[in-house]
Amino acid sequence: MLILLPPSEGKTPAVKGTSVDWADLSFPDLNTARAQVLETLGTVSAHKDALALLGVGASLSDDVERNTRLHAEPAAPAHSIYSGVLYDALGYRTLTPVQRRKADHDVLIISALWGVIRFGDSVPAYRLSMGTALPDVGRLASFWKPQLSKALADSVEGHLLVDCRSSTYAAAWTPPAEQTVAVNVFTEVNGVRKVVSHFAKHTRGELARHLLSRRGKPAGTPAELLKATREKWDAELVEGSARKPHALNIILPN
Repeated sequence: MLILLPPSEGKTPAVKGTSVDWADLSFPDLNTARAQVLETLGTVSAHKDALALLGVGASLSDDVERNTRLHAEPAAPAHSIYSGVLYDALGYRTLTPVQRRKADHDVLIISALWGVIRFGDSVPAYRLSMGTALPDVGRLASFWKPQLSKALADSVEGHLLVDCRSSTYAAAWTPPAEQTVAVNVFTEVNGVRKVVSHFAKHTRGELARHLLSRRGKPAGTPAELLKATREKWDAELVEGSARKPHALNIILPN
């Protein structure tokens, strides 16, 4: 079983340490593409209209300025760089050592800058969304899609993929439908379901933690994932098709 996560928009910069070691990153075949995006991001971030080009507000000017020197910025494991609702709910720091090792391997983060990395990969904090278009690169979801399809083909073969990505990051790679379960979160009031956003992130983080920390054999099929999820939540499984992944719907109490 592998868990697919989006990055957090907010990131916690490393206070000290060495810069990113490209040779140590997972999926090294992506390094040429990573370098292209990083170089272009640095150029765009130094532009006088950088905030507009990256689609961010003035409050994030320090983050954008950091983009101009990512080669030299201190790097830290992804689990400490990515912060926010989902990652707080996952709570990597409070996992046991065995559970952390499992998370380091089983969690894949789809990234606008790095393509895909694992929890243990050390990277600097950066500001870039998958929905952004960069000069000579184009829209990042389109740029990464063929790269990720090739890089991930062997690594995901035979694994159940628990897809906790947002739609923006799901656009960057379409995993094999038959082995993928997309996680949705709803509330239900008087029989009417509503999609939730903030609590969806929190619940997906809690689900990831539950799957990484529960005892017993990891879920290997959509039905086993449903059973594991029902240990904590009201949930249902919607069967997929040759082109459409299965859907795990978690229904939160109102």
